[in-house]
Amino acid sequence: MSSSDPGVADDDRSIQDDLRQATAARLLDGLDQIAADAVALFPFSGSELLDIGYCNRIGNLLVRLLAFSVRDGRVDSRSALVADVRRVLVERGLSMERLFTFAYLTERAALDELALDESTGATAEPWPVVAQMVRRASFDLLGASTELAQLDPGAVAMIDSLTTLYTRPLFEAVLAKELIRAGRFGYPTSVIVFNVDRLSTINREHGYGVGNSVLARLGNLIRRYFRQHDWVARLSEDSIAVLLPQTGADHATELAERVRSTVEKRLLSIDHRSDRPVPVTLSAGVVNLNIEIGDVVDPERFLAEAQAAVERAQQHGRNCVERIDGLSPSAI
Repeated sequence: MSSSDPGVADDDRSIQDDLRQATAARLLDGLDQIAADAVALFPFSGSELLDIGYCNRIGNLLVRLLAFSVRDGRVDSRSALVADVRRVLVERGLSMERLFTFAYLTERAALDELALDESTGATAEPWPVVAQMVRRASFDLLGASTELAQLDPGAVAMIDSLTTLYTRPLFEAVLAKELIRAGRFGYPTSVIVFNVDRLSTINREHGYGVGNSVLARLGNLIRRYFRQHDWVARLSEDSIAVLLPQTGADHATELAERVRSTVEKRLLSIDHRSDRPVPVTLSAGVVNLNIEIGDVVDPERFLAEAQAAVERAQQHGRNCVERIDGLSPSAI
């Protein structure tokens, strides 16, 4: 039977489903320990000290959500558990940023607990798949939390309404946590910053409606080029950032060039007042770090390096990609 036969695909799905079920069961079995490990750090993660009882309630909910997300491959934002999370947040006015911190700590504690399992733990063959399932489930938790944030007019927005990409505050929070994770496990991390060339000129000559249309279409186009666990965000009025965990400089640069080329060829807008074509191009900066276990990276300086790279691309004539790699994490 060839690898393209439906039977092989069905067998693979069945094996993965069994692994999901087993991993979810282990998470629920270890719920108390995982929650306790996450809670041990969380009360001290912000300016406001939180009492342990309150943190235990959040930890219990997050571990259960993580387990069900692993089992089902998604988090249903309409579920009773998600509603319970919202009620707990509102009760103390807990920020979405601190909830994200707790979700990250929960993921970390869950992986530590699962790594000890003899059949699927860190020394077993299925471990990379198990670890990826848990990390993806953690991202889904964040997605459900994002939907919750949209229900709260006082919360910091997680999604930019024009581009439908993540917002800068969320991106900065994710970047900080991903760099901590990279330093814990040791893997390369890349950031791309795209800048819309001469957007201010487009707005001035053709109107903000055309400029907004460019940004909306650009957000939809760029998202298609990246993995589900990459992070694509609107960084400023005319720039978009992409965080690529476990991605080297060559692949990140290739992706940046593909996006740049596609925008140049396909993202032509029209000024409907004059029927004049409005060409759109991007400049891009790519920065990569080969992060080793134990390295500590300053997220603000890492992002600043990517922004400096895109500025150099603009100085070199725009519509090009500037790449920086080989930097030492200690220099960031």
